[in-house]
Amino acid sequence: MGAKRKNDPKIITVLGPTSSGKSDLAVSLAKNFDGEIVSADSRQVYKGMDIGTGKVTKEEMEGVPHYLLSVASPRRKFTVSQYQKKAAGAINKILKKEKLPIVCGGTAFYISALVDGMILPEITPDWNFRKELNKENCEELLGRLEKIDPQRAGNIDPKNKRRLVRAVEIVEKTNEPVPSLKKNSFYSPLFLGIKIDRDTLNKKIDKRLQERLKEGMVEEVKNLRKSGISWQRLESFGLEYKWIALYLQEKVSYDEAIKRLSLETKNFSKRQMNWWKGDTRINWIRDYKEAEKLVKNFLKAPLN
Repeated sequence: MGAKRKNDPKIITVLGPTSSGKSDLAVSLAKNFDGEIVSADSRQVYKGMDIGTGKVTKEEMEGVPHYLLSVASPRRKFTVSQYQKKAAGAINKILKKEKLPIVCGGTAFYISALVDGMILPEITPDWNFRKELNKENCEELLGRLEKIDPQRAGNIDPKNKRRLVRAVEIVEKTNEPVPSLKKNSFYSPLFLGIKIDRDTLNKKIDKRLQERLKEGMVEEVKNLRKSGISWQRLESFGLEYKWIALYLQEKVSYDEAIKRLSLETKNFSKRQMNWWKGDTRINWIRDYKEAEKLVKNFLKAPLN
């Protein structure tokens, strides 16, 4: 990572597995410390994908401004590089207002790209190479990625063929791991991770899944399809969108779709935690009081 500068602005980063309560914590901190929130979620950037992604509602925001929600069309891919630029712009806007930027989300790659200033490889898509890679199944692609970049293979969705193809392509073309390890951070971050035991988290995942179904998650996927999003594109978003799309195409029964979705979400939460496991900068907290104390001390302390 690049050397820290004396005037690097302080920011808070709230992270944790899906369903752990990140948004609630971030809003509470923002209200108490005069902050505004920058979302770090790779699916919440898309318009019309609200229920399935657990996008924070106007009521849940409690008047706190949120950035990087619903900024892109689901028809087109929104890249990490695009996120990095837009989110950095949002942080600058918050700092100009003399507010505290709070980055909140579960997409580790987005957080690292933004907070650590990761220099991302600029790779033009090689469509012929991708065509060749697409002939391989997910298992074969994962095996290939494990040989050339075991770290990325350990935290990628093993069922998401589009991401597997892209990861293999980047490593093969740059001869570097994904993501590039070059970093140039412009911030002094405090990392807060939500610590939650596996049984409690699994129960929360199942409870939230039932709530989303009641809120109209199936209808949301139907509406996205009606708006012209292909089944293949919907499936590429993974989890809720993948399994409901498969159910709507009558490729699986409703009960099977929900059962598989529950299992895949729990596995996804494990991969999220695996990514962060080795990051010693993260302060793992169990409740708001712990977070509040850490933030108070962090904001009082002089910049290094």
